[in-house]
Amino acid sequence: MKYRKRFYYTETQKALMWDRWQKGETLGSIARLFDRHHGSIERILAESGGIRPDSRHRSSHHLSLAEREEISRGIATGQSIRTIAASLNRAPSTVSREINRNNGLKKYRASLADKSAWDRAHRPKICKLAENRSLARIVTSKLRLEWSPEQIAGWLKQVYPNDENYQVSHETIYRSLYIQARGALKKELLQYLRRARVMRRSRHHTQKTPDHGQITDAISISERPSSVEDRAVPGHWEGDLIIGSHNSQIATLVERNTRYVLLAKVDAKDSKTVVDVLIKQAHKLPRELYKSLTWDRGKEMAEHKRFTLSTDIKVYFCDPQTPWQRGSNENTNGLLRQYFPKGTDLSAHSQAKLNAVARRLNERSRKTLNYETPAEQFNQYVALTG
Repeated sequence: MKYRKRFYYTETQKALMWDRWQKGETLGSIARLFDRHHGSIERILAESGGIRPDSRHRSSHHLSLAEREEISRGIATGQSIRTIAASLNRAPSTVSREINRNNGLKKYRASLADKSAWDRAHRPKICKLAENRSLARIVTSKLRLEWSPEQIAGWLKQVYPNDENYQVSHETIYRSLYIQARGALKKELLQYLRRARVMRRSRHHTQKTPDHGQITDAISISERPSSVEDRAVPGHWEGDLIIGSHNSQIATLVERNTRYVLLAKVDAKDSKTVVDVLIKQAHKLPRELYKSLTWDRGKEMAEHKRFTLSTDIKVYFCDPQTPWQRGSNENTNGLLRQYFPKGTDLSAHSQAKLNAVARRLNERSRKTLNYETPAEQFNQYVALTG
């Protein structure tokens, strides 16, 4: 068997790799740029958990190699520390520390001192969650409740508005989980994230398939009123099916204004079955809170006109290959995979189980709702219509 020669990526190639990964491209598509297998790309990205390492640079406050060479020349010509410091426009204490830290006056060498400084700067900084174990315990408890890092960070700001010791960014939480060298949070907590992966993916990443059906008399999303687009009023929903093994599926509905989620058991993917389920769901809600439905162009909505006749709810269809036009629903479907993994038989779940999962999502605080929950906001509208 003929083996490929080991391939070493240059820093420029690694930078291109990270650029493509952050734009949401797959490992396979990135690998094709280099005519390599996706595993070689994954090996590079996985070293930092799919999170791009910060590029190294020198702080303007630190001594440069040129300044260190001036210090070395000053020592060689017998200048005092104060004279050397004045020529560099630096404090004498800065020059004194630099010399003492690097073998003293007799053995100071600019190049060695510069390398030592660069090596010291590369040491990992202590993470805030590693320093404040009480904060780490709070974050851990919320992760175990399946809160997202962003929800935790937002909640902490509300609960501890005047105490920065108990505030942490969502990015720090992610880094603590995916880059275990930081030693702040246990790797086992990854299982509680919405999408349990060994590497963090870009928010732009999607595996949504292209247009997969032709719908007769479909009303384009471009004809949807502007009040729906800007989420100004409640009652406009986005829907889709998540698919499992053995021809199983679940209907997912998300209200655009409140992000309230409804899940419905669907026994078959044919249009009659799907539309019957959607009609039944629609009749459970106040008319004021169900004014339109936006769907992709899957054939399961071929009978959309029957749905509209039965409910007086208009159905709008996304453009081909544009899953972001149903962004709230796409995001929710991704979150639901935590409970309904791909490749599993979804028919095994009862409607009661689906209701419990929907309730779990609806009772989580959301950044876009100023950290209120979808249930709180949706129930306020229900009370107003009642």
